[in-house]
Amino acid sequence: MKALRVLMVEDNPGDVDLTREALEASRTGIELTVARDGVEAMDILRGGGGVSRPRPDLILLDLNLPRKGGRETLAEIKGDEDLRYIPVVILTSSDAERDIAESYALGANCYVTKSGDLRAFRRVVSAVDGFWFGVVKLPEKRDDVGNRVAGGPAPTSGGR
Repeated sequence: MKALRVLMVEDNPGDVDLTREALEASRTGIELTVARDGVEAMDILRGGGGVSRPRPDLILLDLNLPRKGGRETLAEIKGDEDLRYIPVVILTSSDAERDIAESYALGANCYVTKSGDLRAFRRVVSAVDGFWFGVVKLPEKRDDVGNRVAGGPAPTSGGR
């Protein structure tokens, strides 16, 4: 099975390192790409800068980012016909009801609050990994005429 691709949009290097460690401990192969803000994330998603990258299977998106914030990035992803089917998990330190409601209204697939505790943070990332790549059935990647695209996740029965 090919590695599952995750795009993490996060400006905190410590959170990136902790997420990378938690995902590396996963039983699934995960390829993590990191964008430091929404501008860089959209560039990656749209293949800008002349660098073609495979589309991610999942996006982990922080809300509080420089240049283009998480809300604007989420709205742009979910408003784009080519990107809107990529699941977006909001992974942020905010537990404000307004942020939660607004994220779901903009099309977030899941909202998870980061913990300040190291072990709890790792458990959260492991739970996100286990749920999205072990339980949920993700759509296959398709081209414009409906053919399965090479490199997309293989069809699963919902388990590993």
